[in-house]
Amino acid sequence: MSANHPHAKPHAHTHAQTHVRERRQQLATEAARLMVEGGIRDFHLAKRKAAQRLGIVDDASLPRNSEIEAALREHQRLFLGDRQQTELQRRREAALPALEFFQHFQPRLVGPVLDGTADAHSPVSLHLHSDDADAVPRWLDEHGIPAHPRSHRLRLDHERDIDAPAWLFSAEGLEFDVTVLPQDSLRQAPLSGVDGKPMQRASLRQLRLLLADAEIADAKALTAP
Repeated sequence: MSANHPHAKPHAHTHAQTHVRERRQQLATEAARLMVEGGIRDFHLAKRKAAQRLGIVDDASLPRNSEIEAALREHQRLFLGDRQQTELQRRREAALPALEFFQHFQPRLVGPVLDGTADAHSPVSLHLHSDDADAVPRWLDEHGIPAHPRSHRLRLDHERDIDAPAWLFSAEGLEFDVTVLPQDSLRQAPLSGVDGKPMQRASLRQLRLLLADAEIADAKALTAP
């Protein structure tokens, strides 16, 4: 077909789009693999490392975070199976006493432990709420819990970003990552770095219901013919 043929340009455009889609999928799959095998928790870092490994330099081929999350779920299903579910369940059960411990701060479970993508590298992530910046470290200190300070960049809404104070500590052989947000953040969750929508989050009561539903589903699976 000559370059002057009326169907040449549409065909070339379609071919280019297909090529970009294939590279995006390839990058998403590689980024998901790096997250699982390397314990990377940052989508942006994972996609950049994947692009570097695959030698892909154009930004048009970079997958969206939601595409990487879908690839991550598929990778876990194919290669981790029951192991991933065991790690997820362990962290959800550990989140219960943690939410009880922080009840004064109206805590919420967030992140991979809630959305179901947690694995052996995932901390139990909680959002606590207080307008007193020293209240959480005081609480940890009073209860003899050594914690390491850090901060997380979060989008409160489409206009406001904050560097929220956070603390890392270990308990029951697991890592906990607690971030302190202003009290008014209880009314509306910060925006997710995956899809830009308000983050999923669960209170103590909601987590109990989630675990109860999982227990019922497991029981049904065991008794199914």
